[in-house]
Amino acid sequence: MEATIALRLPRDAASVPLIRQILEASLKTLGVEPQIRDDIELMLSEACSNVIRHAGPSDEYTVSAGVHNDLCTIKVIDTGGGFDPRKVTQAPDNAESGRGLQIMRALADDVRFTNRREKGAVVCLEKRLRFAPGAAARPFMADSGLAAHHAHQAVRGTDNSL
Repeated sequence: MEATIALRLPRDAASVPLIRQILEASLKTLGVEPQIRDDIELMLSEACSNVIRHAGPSDEYTVSAGVHNDLCTIKVIDTGGGFDPRKVTQAPDNAESGRGLQIMRALADDVRFTNRREKGAVVCLEKRLRFAPGAAARPFMADSGLAAHHAHQAVRGTDNSL
């Protein structure tokens, strides 16, 4: 199964809840477990908030999110000057802001930053998905064909692997 969404959004704080709600509703419909959805929602919020606070000079940014089987990949793309994440200092534990990169790294299974010279930056976040029992997406997973075959064979009494 593969599903993707992409939005070009205004570089405005009001855009963050919009993309967060769209992705949350999509993942919930697919049957992704609530804790995983919460992690993704927070990672996405941090990545978008960083664009709104730090990117320039564009008035918009792009968010794309894709689910391929059990992997969710989110890309937040701005057209600002880019940055070097290795040079970002770790915020103190009691800091009110500046901890977005730490949060993304703690919650994501993989975080990648790509600077496009004079064309901004791309933050790519990946998270393995877990699905609730009976999830709508489960029959469409890549390995579900084999599981369906075994279930069909078991019903017919011809599956020797059980």
